[in-house]
Amino acid sequence: MEKQNYAIFIDLENTGGKAITLNRVIEKVKIRGDILIGKVYGYQESFSALKEVLLSNTFNVVPSLRYGVNQKNNLDIQLVIDALDVAYTNENIDCFCIVSGDSDYTPLVGKLKSMGKYVLGISRSEVASNIFIKACNEFIFLETVTTDSGKQPTNGDDATGEPEDLMEVLGKIISDQSDTEGTMFVSELKKTLLRLRPDFSEKSYGYTSFGKLLNTLENKYNSIKVFGDTNSLKVKMKVDNKVVTEEINKSNWMNVMQNHLDKLKRNGFDRVNPSIIKSELQKEYPDFDERQVGFRKFSDMLKRLEREKMVSIEFNEARTMLIKIL
Repeated sequence: MEKQNYAIFIDLENTGGKAITLNRVIEKVKIRGDILIGKVYGYQESFSALKEVLLSNTFNVVPSLRYGVNQKNNLDIQLVIDALDVAYTNENIDCFCIVSGDSDYTPLVGKLKSMGKYVLGISRSEVASNIFIKACNEFIFLETVTTDSGKQPTNGDDATGEPEDLMEVLGKIISDQSDTEGTMFVSELKKTLLRLRPDFSEKSYGYTSFGKLLNTLENKYNSIKVFGDTNSLKVKMKVDNKVVTEEINKSNWMNVMQNHLDKLKRNGFDRVNPSIIKSELQKEYPDFDERQVGFRKFSDMLKRLEREKMVSIEFNEARTMLIKIL
């Protein structure tokens, strides 16, 4: 696996200023490579819950000083200056992550790419510009990064926790970083795990090697497969053959939609692109199609939800449809 070193620049307003969201953004980048430089913009005292995650990841903070009407523009300009300064002066950085969907950053993306840098964009779908999305080498909607969890992760969390928690982290890594055949070298899996959980040790689980720990997890949970010889041990996720006991149908589709809308709202997303709602549905119901519940188009489903006062359909300045969750 090619080594990737990231500089990450985060518009805190775009993440909603929630620690759990910021943690998952950082986790998503760490799965891809090492974060050598991190900087957040727009910090204020109302974001004090972020202090632990910012300090534990050695992020620098640019505060939000409220003066005049151009405060946001000033922060945007500072982000561009900082990113270009890193690009020109730090040869160790080969990848940039910009957590914002503002189209004003498109020229920055173009300049970074012309210098041979890889650019990953992450943003809420509500404010993500199509121009910015298409300019990046890779783009991820923040809603797909943030999922429900029983607890809020912190730096080093799960390193000495329950095997179930470890399996969840390993599953994320394998799903994200496996090759075209769905496999990954066990040595690379451990390297990536250590980026996410620096104090991880298989000894804390009672094993002398990472491979032996994986063998136990394979036998216990039957969700991964470990194979190969000692010098080239590989791992892959097993195909989930569980049977979905309940399909979306004409009698339950509204309750299913309500549950997914509630999940998005719990995670701080009041307005989302309709494609996010559909993709989240298809994660749980891979065969979902709006025609199976009597609608010709997905937008017709959303219009029905609007009549039921579950959502409100809006359009932004670019005439992109947004769904406000009521």
